[in-house]
Amino acid sequence: MKSLADRTNDLFQSNIRAVTLMLKGSNGINLGQGICDMPTPEPIKNGAKRAIDEDRSIYSYYGGIDRLRSALVDKSISYNRIPVSDPDEILVTVGSTGAFVVTMFTLLNPGDEVIVFEPFYGYHVNLLKVMGAHLRYVTMTGPDWSVDFEAVESMVTDQTKAIIVNTPGNPNGKVWSRSELEQLLEIMQRHDLFGITDEIYEYLLYDGREHVSLASLPGAFERTITLSGFSKTYNMTGWRLGYAVGPESIIDKMGLLSDLIYICAPTPLQYGVAEAFEMDTRYFVDMAKAYDEKRALMCSTLEEIGFIVPWPEGSYYVLADFSPLAGRDEGFEDDVTACKTLVDRAGVGTVPGHSFYERAEDGRFFLRFCFAKELPVLEEACRRLKAALGGHQE
Repeated sequence: MKSLADRTNDLFQSNIRAVTLMLKGSNGINLGQGICDMPTPEPIKNGAKRAIDEDRSIYSYYGGIDRLRSALVDKSISYNRIPVSDPDEILVTVGSTGAFVVTMFTLLNPGDEVIVFEPFYGYHVNLLKVMGAHLRYVTMTGPDWSVDFEAVESMVTDQTKAIIVNTPGNPNGKVWSRSELEQLLEIMQRHDLFGITDEIYEYLLYDGREHVSLASLPGAFERTITLSGFSKTYNMTGWRLGYAVGPESIIDKMGLLSDLIYICAPTPLQYGVAEAFEMDTRYFVDMAKAYDEKRALMCSTLEEIGFIVPWPEGSYYVLADFSPLAGRDEGFEDDVTACKTLVDRAGVGTVPGHSFYERAEDGRFFLRFCFAKELPVLEEACRRLKAALGGHQE
């Protein structure tokens, strides 16, 4: 039998999904995968039910239904401050991952270089590799995950085509400041680069931080594709609905590719999520407050156990350093071993840190914890962690 395509050679089950499978069939608590298992808001569910009952079940326009795209124009202007002027600058997609895929197909040729900041989101990197892009990595360092812009500049070559930014970040919760984005834009303009921003955690911010969209900065919109979605904000990861915002000339090509790959996003679900834009804005305040409480519980528990914890500025992940435990307890020699140790001793799943770095050694003493859980479930996970590992002893 002939071999498979070369692009499949280095594809393996992600560590995030592997942890989920490790816990399957047990009474374990999954703090690895960002499943976001709280209930979807009733207005969204009811909107989807009505659409199904009314047989709105045929293909939509590949760019999305008019009502949803118009709502996204208003949201992009009012919340993100992006200078959108027309629904044709919006593309509704099959999840934000679908938006990322068609963005890559539209902007990149095989061999083009893309600058990625690490710790990175693994799906970005793996999809870029499948596309045949060459990756250039810039490492951010904790606890504040600062960016070395001289290092960014040094990575740019004649083959560099784009820079990817994830804010708020997965896995480290970094929220890019306006000043940082301005410095990045200056590099993009000087070298004529595209910006691709993944902003799906845009409403999950802590300690009074502001979400700034790169595309909102003067001169940035023309070279930036903004990606987001509804999965994290509205607890609907299985609905697979996302969107992209950008110049019409680029969005038009992305839409044609999205049509080829996906046809359209699920039509009844688009009608459902359109109802989200009629919800009281108090929803976002309450959501952020609830996540802040969970962040405090997760981070303080890990600190009590002995982890070094850079508290996330946004999103719902903690990338915690367990190196103090490596010299204290057995089973913490590296991230893979530590992940298995927490499953075996506490019944709690996490993600090994090397999943987010080019060099496995750089993530050796990190684990990622997701606190997007119902509060009683998260409390039980933290109780298990403390019971299994005890408090930190000076």
